[in-house]
Amino acid sequence: MVEVKVASLGIDSSTQSPIVILKEKGGKRYLPIWIGHNEASAIATELAGVKFSRPLSHDLMKSLVKGLKGTCSQVVINSLKDNTYFAQVFLKSGEDLISIDARPSDSIALALRLKAPIFASETLMNEVAKVDDDGELEEAEEETPAEPYDPQKLKDHLRNMNPEDFGKFTLGD
Repeated sequence: MVEVKVASLGIDSSTQSPIVILKEKGGKRYLPIWIGHNEASAIATELAGVKFSRPLSHDLMKSLVKGLKGTCSQVVINSLKDNTYFAQVFLKSGEDLISIDARPSDSIALALRLKAPIFASETLMNEVAKVDDDGELEEAEEETPAEPYDPQKLKDHLRNMNPEDFGKFTLGD
């Protein structure tokens, strides 16, 4: 396993999809993972220290883990299949260690909130990670550089959102 940290969060300008870039701690390899907008928001708000008056989903998960007197021992991004990344969240409660299948984006958002280490499998890093001698992300030909993450821009955007921005939902009969 290779310990990684969130190096940056941005938007792929060609697809407008958010990307979280994990960097190997003490190394030069980077792992770009394309994620959803909501998950990017969950990661970004935690990185920026934005707090809401009511808990969001990842804050609720954190409260559940702590309320059950558990800890998150680690998060592992372990594989890539058909352009989909897979991860596991490892929760410890007493002597019990529980492994939960999760999306990497949710795993990262939860790990940040619970101050848990994030790992990527060595196999995944060897197959997918980018390396650059200058410590910069080496872009593949088909990838477009991510726009830099701006915490203040995110805070302003979140403060200016209206409930209508989240879409309308109807419940079935």
